[in-house]
Amino acid sequence: MNLHLVALKTTKYSDTQTILTAYSRERGRVSLALPAGSGKGAARVRALTMPLAVIECVSEVRPGREILPMRQVAQSLPLASLHSDPVKQMMAMFLAEVLAVTLQGGDTDGALFDFLVSSIGRLDEADGRRTSNFHICFLFNLARHLGIEPDASTYLRGSLFDLADGRWRASMPLHREFLAADAAEVAYKLSRMTFGNMHRFRFNRTERNAIVDAILDYYSIHYVSMRHLRSLDILRMML
Repeated sequence: MNLHLVALKTTKYSDTQTILTAYSRERGRVSLALPAGSGKGAARVRALTMPLAVIECVSEVRPGREILPMRQVAQSLPLASLHSDPVKQMMAMFLAEVLAVTLQGGDTDGALFDFLVSSIGRLDEADGRRTSNFHICFLFNLARHLGIEPDASTYLRGSLFDLADGRWRASMPLHREFLAADAAEVAYKLSRMTFGNMHRFRFNRTERNAIVDAILDYYSIHYVSMRHLRSLDILRMML
């Protein structure tokens, strides 16, 4: 069958094989076997399967087979700068790492796949002004597809944001997982961020890092732990 894929990560399996973890339109999260040699064919496949590459291949799906074969690998979305621009490349690694953690199930979701492909194209085309906030906008929009989008309709000026409940509240909740009024207001403003207007949100490095930390805390409470993302510290230094 044909598989349309967003590459997430590769892991060395043996001297001759590497495992690609990817999200597919047809089967959700999948693992595929790649050659790990030093030949031209293996090098070409590695170049095609860098984080957030959008590719297609032919595979043979059999019941009980966890690692699928991968043949006729081809790029399906040309990317002019994503894997050559240092900032975009690091952002791709970070977002791919987030997706590798969150997209654990094998359920298919065409809308999610389309969102990923569209977002990757936007990142590839973005200029410098539109790159610095891209990961923030992406994570907010991804939350909608994961079913954990904060309920912006509950916001009132001066309210707190309950991280555990995903709602803004007038009084302090009976736990410590909340944002105080100033940070809660920023969270509400971010709920209106889109890929079209994200360059209008001006943050310095400290503010941007605090926002990313709060978003990852929110993900960790609602979905899965984001405490050990290896790419995050490098991305912090670049933005």
